[in-house]
Amino acid sequence: MFEWSEEQQAVRSAVRRFVEAEIAPRVDELEHGDVPPYDVIRSLYRTFGMDQLARDRFERTLAQRRAVEASGASAQPSGDGDGDGDGDGDGGSGGDGDGGSGGHGVRRGDGGAAALTLVPIVELCRYCPGIVTAMGVSIGLAAGTIMRRGTADQMERWGRDLVTFDTVGAWAITEPNSGSDALGGMQATARVKGDGYVLNGNKTFITNGPFADTIVFYAKLDDGSDTPMRSRPVLTFVLDRGMPGLEQSAPFRKMGLHSSPTGELFLSDVEVGPDRLLGSAGQAASGEGRQSAKDNFVTERAGVAAMALGVIEQCLSLSVAYAKDRMLWGKAIADFQLIQLKLARMEVARLNVENLVFRHIEMEAAGRSLSLAEASAMKLYSAQAATEVAMEAVQLMGGNGYMADYRVEQLARDAKVFQIYAGTDEIQVTHIARDLLAR
Repeated sequence: MFEWSEEQQAVRSAVRRFVEAEIAPRVDELEHGDVPPYDVIRSLYRTFGMDQLARDRFERTLAQRRAVEASGASAQPSGDGDGDGDGDGDGGSGGDGDGGSGGHGVRRGDGGAAALTLVPIVELCRYCPGIVTAMGVSIGLAAGTIMRRGTADQMERWGRDLVTFDTVGAWAITEPNSGSDALGGMQATARVKGDGYVLNGNKTFITNGPFADTIVFYAKLDDGSDTPMRSRPVLTFVLDRGMPGLEQSAPFRKMGLHSSPTGELFLSDVEVGPDRLLGSAGQAASGEGRQSAKDNFVTERAGVAAMALGVIEQCLSLSVAYAKDRMLWGKAIADFQLIQLKLARMEVARLNVENLVFRHIEMEAAGRSLSLAEASAMKLYSAQAATEVAMEAVQLMGGNGYMADYRVEQLARDAKVFQIYAGTDEIQVTHIARDLLAR
């Protein structure tokens, strides 16, 4: 694959028209935090029928899950229950291990679905990457975890409204003292009480945390054993807004992604029944929550590459237009070789990131998923490229680039988080090197 197909181009054009008509005029409102992004996302879903498509697919998936459960077979993927996790999570704004897209539920072996999922991400990120982060965490991480790991009853209870974006979801794994050691360093606990649990702990950098209706919450099992904290099973629970003992903070002030609300969660003796433990009863023994978290790492990192492509494309487009119009010493600055060098490097970055996205789509079409190391390499390069291109766009425009009216100022702030969430650059390097050294 070396270019977008006619169908994909048509989708891009349709999404771009929506973004330019419905989102671009409201970017300042979203940027200043005056308007949460959720009504805009719901408008996107209604406009393109995404809510009905999600509802139809949900009903088919639910019927299949019920059939599997009725047959007595296990509907749950096996967890590995291993040691201290893989050193992920993230430790950055928008974090809780969540990348922008969260995968958006792309099915393995379906390259067409992968392409049509990534196209809107690219277009949305030309103007407002924060919207993609808010949407991706709710759909890809919160809803996705419930749809993959939950029982049929849990899917019906929480999944349907999440996949259609009738409700907003959060995915809570990162803690103040764990960051990139999200699984091993986790301190939140689930103490056994009768046939249920009592949850305590603090989660931070939680995308959608201030406004979430449904929260996927990770905690270490506290069963009174002498097992070291790092090695205890990780359980996954589903919580609802307003539960006694659950406090959701106001949105944080942060460097970028202002259109994606980020906050903190405080749990103090929150009592939950076994119905809120995600998946089968055997999960408590297996520590399946570790694998539940890891499953998200590959798809979210591929999604960050699509987000980076949108930022790069927009910064390049704005820079080319500015270079043609800006006059200096009687001629357009586009005539100066140093400006041409900046533009050429932006184009090289655009081609490289686009080719990484194309490779991911082709692999999905061939029924092959990215390995963790491949996804880490894809995310590492794309995040660095987007940050560098955005900062170069600011530099090219000089004082104007530093002003909010010229838009690259916002994109530069937004792009920086690509190097932090879904695993920092340093964590990606670790995964890539670990894979190389194991060969």
